[in-house]
Amino acid sequence: MGYTMREVAKRAGVSPATVSRVLNKTQHIAPETELRVREVVRQLNYHQNVHARRLATGHSNLFGLVISEIVNPYFPEIIRGFQAAAWDRGFDVLLCNTEYQPARVESVMRKLIESDVRGVAIMTSSVDQSVTSELREAGIGLVFCNLGPAAKLVSNIAIDYQHGIAQAIEHVVALGHRRAAVIAGPGDNRTAVTIKHALVEGLDQRRMNPYPVLECNYRVDAGASAVRFVLSQPETPTVIFCGNDLIAMGAMNALEEAGVRVPEEVSVIGIDDISFAFLARPPLTTISVPRERLGTVAFEALDKILRLKRKRGEEYYLGTELVIRRSTAAARQHRLEITLPDATRFGRTG
Repeated sequence: MGYTMREVAKRAGVSPATVSRVLNKTQHIAPETELRVREVVRQLNYHQNVHARRLATGHSNLFGLVISEIVNPYFPEIIRGFQAAAWDRGFDVLLCNTEYQPARVESVMRKLIESDVRGVAIMTSSVDQSVTSELREAGIGLVFCNLGPAAKLVSNIAIDYQHGIAQAIEHVVALGHRRAAVIAGPGDNRTAVTIKHALVEGLDQRRMNPYPVLECNYRVDAGASAVRFVLSQPETPTVIFCGNDLIAMGAMNALEEAGVRVPEEVSVIGIDDISFAFLARPPLTTISVPRERLGTVAFEALDKILRLKRKRGEEYYLGTELVIRRSTAAARQHRLEITLPDATRFGRTG
């Protein structure tokens, strides 16, 4: 037998509105009242009818979260933070992947509108405002990462990569490094471009004149391919800065295959501090991005937009910090002699 919200309210001695507020966490309720309502809900095994709720309120209980790809270890913590914040407020999450494909992006945008989501957090640089106009026209709130500026129905979360990168450069300078290479992410990814510019400018300021400066996709094999090109150059750097941790892990694998010791002969630094970073051999020195906090802030930003009368978005900021592990050490003092029998010319893989 199915029970109605009205029947739950009658048994708990409260109004149906109070039951709704308890279940949807939309308003503070006295603890003893909340416990009484939840006990009746448990006894009756009551479940809300989400379709009836949508008809009654004119709103769905869904928020959208758009990422690039589920297999990328950068995203699980973002998902966890966003989902936990949504669930705490009684909402569900529709998770969508773009797979870096324009056709997939268009399909995702249609799916979000058809699902009548309240708001969407777009946590991938493969989507920009030009393809989200229909969402805004439908009154759906948006939050981007590293896009800006804020506008009506649009908030932006800026990640301060500059701080962590500055720490990383000072760290290697203190270790005596004077020759650096940069393996950045793909040139059509706005976050990757921001990171590359910050790395190059920061290294130039310390007169390290990074060379080579390469672009590749965010995968282990791309990092390995890029390092083979780095090692084929007349001058081998003593430190390699990588656009993310997966690139860095690929770089370390390729260095090991070439007989180059990390960090004794070449130090390696990543970005993101994914869960596998400390499991790498050696554990990876990296710039930590607070990704679970990023997910939480993304939901809070959307929720705030929708509660404001003018629906005006805001700018949010998250910092980064260098995490020093064992993939960095004092710069070597000798010239490396490396033989790469199958070294090939490196082309951009992103």
